[in-house]
Amino acid sequence: MGKTQIGEIQETIYDVDFVTVNPYMGTDCIKPFIQDCKKYNKGIFVLVKTSNPSSGELQDLKLENGKEVYTQVSELVEKWGEELRGENGYSSVAAVVGATYPEQLEQIRKLSPHTYFLIPGYGAQGGKASDIVLGFDENGLGGIVNASRSLMCAYKSDRWKNEFVEEDYAKATRAEALRMKEELNKACDKRGGGICHR
Repeated sequence: MGKTQIGEIQETIYDVDFVTVNPYMGTDCIKPFIQDCKKYNKGIFVLVKTSNPSSGELQDLKLENGKEVYTQVSELVEKWGEELRGENGYSSVAAVVGATYPEQLEQIRKLSPHTYFLIPGYGAQGGKASDIVLGFDENGLGGIVNASRSLMCAYKSDRWKNEFVEEDYAKATRAEALRMKEELNKACDKRGGGICHR
């Protein structure tokens, strides 16, 4: 993301645009990433409410102030990103918020109006399009949907297994991606947000 000092020169080892970071060591461990976001025009996805089944063991715990851990982290992410908001109002200090917990996804969107979301859990993990759109704003903006297994293994799914063989995995992946896009756009339109933008 940033540059590493190697001898007398600075080198970019992995020139990525975004990295995922764990916030559970606090602000001092996130600050270097935020500084690199500013310096190199990059971004970070901070784990807030993940899509895996046991995420609640830690992320749903209640704090002394009555807030859940994920709520506290979402407020920190919104604050950390204040100086990095772009022309659409969203910051490059973004959050990972899973579609498998739609109530929390909707709650975090309300708490974090300037935080862009990476939304995993759609497809193989059980997140539905109607769940995903709770993470978008009223204009269908504010999030990017992540689907991995449901795309990589589309040729094996009940939906496509009679149409594609393993050698056609790329065609099956494309067909599933287009189907997902249409499903998400319909869900956005039904919610009143128009087309979900790229």
